[in-house]
Amino acid sequence: MEPYNECWIYSGSAKERLWNKSAIGQKTNGNNLLLSSSEVIFCHDHRHLDWPYENWLNEETKKKPNLINEAIILEALRVPGNKVMLTEKLGEKNELIFSRETWGLRWNSNCHPRVDEPESEVRWFHSSEYINMNELLSWTIDVQARKRIAEVLVVDNEQAVVTYNITSENPFGELSPPNRDDINLILKYDKIEINGGNLYFGYEKWPLEQLGINYQDGRIIDQITEEYITTDANDFSDITDVFSDLLERGLHPRTGFKYGTEWRCYDKKIGIDHAPWLVVSPSNKKMNWESACLASRLASGVNKTWLQPLKIDDVWKYLGIIRPPAKSRWTNPIKK
Repeated sequence: MEPYNECWIYSGSAKERLWNKSAIGQKTNGNNLLLSSSEVIFCHDHRHLDWPYENWLNEETKKKPNLINEAIILEALRVPGNKVMLTEKLGEKNELIFSRETWGLRWNSNCHPRVDEPESEVRWFHSSEYINMNELLSWTIDVQARKRIAEVLVVDNEQAVVTYNITSENPFGELSPPNRDDINLILKYDKIEINGGNLYFGYEKWPLEQLGINYQDGRIIDQITEEYITTDANDFSDITDVFSDLLERGLHPRTGFKYGTEWRCYDKKIGIDHAPWLVVSPSNKKMNWESACLASRLASGVNKTWLQPLKIDDVWKYLGIIRPPAKSRWTNPIKK
């Protein structure tokens, strides 16, 4: 192999098979293959290619500290049979369109880049890295606009890999949002202050099922709901603004305390079905991938989708971090 622009040109006898069967590398200089350093490692481990020269791995790792983690990610994708093209090698003449933040394009095992569109755009992170939520959402929206899956693979210090699908969610329910007349009616009821909110009483029938929790002959209203009914919408705090947005979407937010989130959200009247979504506080934006993986795994375990609200151009949008189906959870052979 010969070095070329931080990649490696392979001209050996296996070049046709590597491309035609596995779509490894990128064709260049006729039928030669341009390989990234992580692809060289994959081909050495799984296609029996020799290193470019003795001590290559040590020297290359010194130049590229992320190389080993990247090679682990590539292995996790390719061992199940996926075909992957790394965007760093795709030049200006390339016809494929992808986001500039995308690390790689993935095809299923029965597809090939020469004839098929990619199924997903891929990024990878180390579990200790903090998430830029707004940037991740922007990337996801861009990827979904091309009808592709936005995939994130996360590697930890044990070289284990987990896969997540990132989505821009648009949660809606079938409930009628609260109206101002009913809210004004509630404000006329008697109330006493209790720890964490107020207890309303002195009514015959509570007008808005989405607001508060029954207790004895009264209704407990928490602090967020109290701000929602007593404060002008222009003066809402961020968390109350999200609460209001969820209500306007026809949802019924209830506490998500036992799930480690701000709310669990029902899209139907409570008792008909389980809550499909878990929504965290909008202040919960400083999170690393280790914490995000834990939260998403918990949500998946109770058949719910974990959502992070983000305000973009004065509109609340919802970022989802979702465990994909078992057949699409790319992982690597864990090394001891």
